[in-house]
Amino acid sequence: MMLMNRIRCCSSLSLHILKSGDTFRQTRIYSNQDILEYSKVAHDLNPLHFNCETAQNAGFKDRIVHGMLVSALFPQIISSHFPGAVYVSQSLHFRQPVYIGDEVVGVVQAINIRENKKRYFTKFSTKCFKNGELIVDGEAMAILSSLAVEQVHSLG
Repeated sequence: MMLMNRIRCCSSLSLHILKSGDTFRQTRIYSNQDILEYSKVAHDLNPLHFNCETAQNAGFKDRIVHGMLVSALFPQIISSHFPGAVYVSQSLHFRQPVYIGDEVVGVVQAINIRENKKRYFTKFSTKCFKNGELIVDGEAMAILSSLAVEQVHSLG
């Protein structure tokens, strides 16, 4: 089983078909530039993301990363393994803040797969961790055209 998981994640020669319980991970460290770029696109100029004093007055130790930016790890993970996946829904629970420089591990696990007309309606458990502690969790639903797991492609 351990060898199979390693092959699944690392070998481009073997074909793996998604099954309930399969897990995918990605790690990201958020920068000030990430916050600036996200705020421009999302038009989210909440001072909690830009002003240290405002963030501290709200009970945070420093400026926080947008929760939706952190949760964007989930569709990124899914689409990197299933190109063309259609993201249908996402529930989110923000449990802990993320600060600039924090390393976040996003984890997506297939928990239910249902076929309908050669499309696969797949429910995923979605979680983010920081220093081993749960910071975001929820569930996502995506429609996959294939259950074949693709090799992860880096954006650069």
